[in-house]
Amino acid sequence: MGSVVLSLDAELGWGFHDLPNPPAERVEAGRRGWSVMLDLLEEYDIPATWAVVGHLMLDDCDGKHADHPAPDGWFERERTDWRDREELRFAPDLVRELLESDVDHEFASHSFSHVLFGQPETDHELAIAELERSLEIADDWNQSVDSFIFPRNKIGHRDVLANQGIKVYRSRSPTRYGVRCMVDLTVLNRSLLVEPTLDEHGLVDIPASLFLFGFEGTARTFAESVWEDPMVALARYGIDEAVKNDGIFHMWLHPNNLTHERDDHRMRAILSHLDRRRAETDLTVETMRDVACRVTGLSTDPSERPTVSWG
Repeated sequence: MGSVVLSLDAELGWGFHDLPNPPAERVEAGRRGWSVMLDLLEEYDIPATWAVVGHLMLDDCDGKHADHPAPDGWFERERTDWRDREELRFAPDLVRELLESDVDHEFASHSFSHVLFGQPETDHELAIAELERSLEIADDWNQSVDSFIFPRNKIGHRDVLANQGIKVYRSRSPTRYGVRCMVDLTVLNRSLLVEPTLDEHGLVDIPASLFLFGFEGTARTFAESVWEDPMVALARYGIDEAVKNDGIFHMWLHPNNLTHERDDHRMRAILSHLDRRRAETDLTVETMRDVACRVTGLSTDPSERPTVSWG
């Protein structure tokens, strides 16, 4: 039986706050994209794994976070350029909409403030603090967390995830982004299907198959003018491959990738194809938690699992 996993990196301004020149269009599109994706997923009844930056769940803060061991200047934009842009730093309203959705989405962690776990400057202490703080906030919201998505896919400190009770993470795709992915599929004969594995820390590693916004700009415009949206074609291929070969196709995106209506059309085309193939075949849609529970034999109901110490 094949399955499709959809994961989203939900971060608003935190995905860009450390960059010298954040991409204004995507920064401003975060809230729009979040709402559009929730609506589309509800329309097609497709559950997804939403990895949320923990800071978004706060109502307010001092912008200093003096007790957090982040590098000097890490929260500077929060205190300066975005001091009056609360809609970029906080989103309890959007998180509530996610949790109140009629679709059974998975709530996951994307760290507390989008620290890059795989960078040398992120030491063990910082990794622990980022994850502990995000889990504390989740607990305040009565949410359990099984899945973690590394900010910018910079993988590191997996032992910290295991010690804090995380069960599963998303790793990088074996295929490349955009047009290079097409080369991988056609010339190198690679597959978009991925195989979950159990790593040395006891964590389930689910690689990504396809980033849904890896083919943009003038190349996308030209391709659409002579053919169709290349990412829709790739996503359909991956979905159909999962049906044919009983594997896992794992696609992902950021809500802030949906900057214009044509991005909405891309997602609608992909989700409608997924919905149609699910109705025609035995294809299922799983969250990252679902896959991890299937691999490890754990129950999908957190209340039925053994208690894990986070000490």
